[in-house]
Amino acid sequence: MKRKIYDKLIEWKKTSNGSTAILINGARRVGKSYIAKQFAENEYKSYIIIDFGIAPKSILDLFLYDTSDLDLFFAKLSAFYSTILYKRESLIVFDEVQQYPRARQLIKYLVEDGRYDYLETGSLIRLKKNVKDIIIPSEEEHIEMFPLDFEEFLWALGDEATVPLIRTCFEKRVPLGQTLHRKIMNDFRQYVLVGGMPQSVMAYLDGKNFEASDIVKRRILNLYRDDVAKFASEYEDKVFLIFDGIVGELSKKEKKYKISNIDKTGRFRTYENSFAWLNEAMIVNNCFNVTDPNVGLALTADNTTQKCYMADTGLLVTQAFMDNPFIENKLYQAILFDKLNINEGMIMENVVAQMLRSNGHKLYFYSKCDKINRDNNMEIDFLIAENKKISLIEVKSNNYNSHSSLDKFRKKFSQKIGNSYILYSKDVMVKDGIIHLPLYMAMFL
Repeated sequence: MKRKIYDKLIEWKKTSNGSTAILINGARRVGKSYIAKQFAENEYKSYIIIDFGIAPKSILDLFLYDTSDLDLFFAKLSAFYSTILYKRESLIVFDEVQQYPRARQLIKYLVEDGRYDYLETGSLIRLKKNVKDIIIPSEEEHIEMFPLDFEEFLWALGDEATVPLIRTCFEKRVPLGQTLHRKIMNDFRQYVLVGGMPQSVMAYLDGKNFEASDIVKRRILNLYRDDVAKFASEYEDKVFLIFDGIVGELSKKEKKYKISNIDKTGRFRTYENSFAWLNEAMIVNNCFNVTDPNVGLALTADNTTQKCYMADTGLLVTQAFMDNPFIENKLYQAILFDKLNINEGMIMENVVAQMLRSNGHKLYFYSKCDKINRDNNMEIDFLIAENKKISLIEVKSNNYNSHSSLDKFRKKFSQKIGNSYILYSKDVMVKDGIIHLPLYMAMFL
């Protein structure tokens, strides 16, 4: 599959020229190992991939006993993998490096040696247990890898022509026209259901089989649950409660995650590490409430008030009916035929969160509850910084009647406001200073 991160790796190779290693951080099954191997095969004369999930003791011992003599270290590595290494023309990949932190610490000296290039892949790499007793190398560049975005999904379908046209209409704020818009929304709904996990997409493409995709997603969700049990050993019960509660919390009108809904006596401070674990695993996208909106959104983010979206919307669709067979998952029919009810609108809000996150945004929202005067209540789905201003994003159904929160926010913070967007399933329209965009154009925000 064609992935945008490949171009970032090419740029790193060109600009770094051996002065840094690069680490790809991403969720399990997002395609890190695949892209690392593809990059190694296409861009280097030779390569070695050390998978620390299965590396034998003889390889691990190299990092313990032979790193003081790098000539011997590389000679043994080359012999074990039956691969000739060429100076400045070979890549060494440390796959799943979080499982052997000592190898990551060695990066400083390997880069300094300068013979070869180094690429690392990993997940949960910032958790304390995965960096314990090592010095994090400053010679390490980081990039995040997300599930396929909508453009990559279209590439997988064999369509490389549509997105450039969509971009033109977005930039000019002109509608695409009913026929083309309907076709793109049909593709977008498929993307929402299948999601962007590569194995799910590949299963779907074999005959556009939603059931085959659903089977793969169930395996991935079960894998995540196994990871929780294995790697969140100190607080796995709390992580499970949060993870299992995501669908229920998002299905409510007020989507802020309330600990009391999963634990009547629980407090946020006792669950804080569990939210952090899921975020670090890149299984979820956390969205934080901004108490005083400003361009520096992180400055007043309230970490105790957050929404918790699934990092992949296709997984959310399957998670919603995890205890039932595929045939009983009514979301597939509701999304395909544009029959979502209010509660199921969480799916479209989740996919917008996913698209914003993969576009480089940290996620923030604004919520104000005035118990004395309800007219002061406001809820803005997402806030992003654009051109030194705050832009507002609301996700709406086709038949929405008003945007009162948007209007109140624009009035109260008029000096700070940039663009105001409503994302829905209709075509482009600009009305009353508010830019209405089809959901798939979230990729350009």
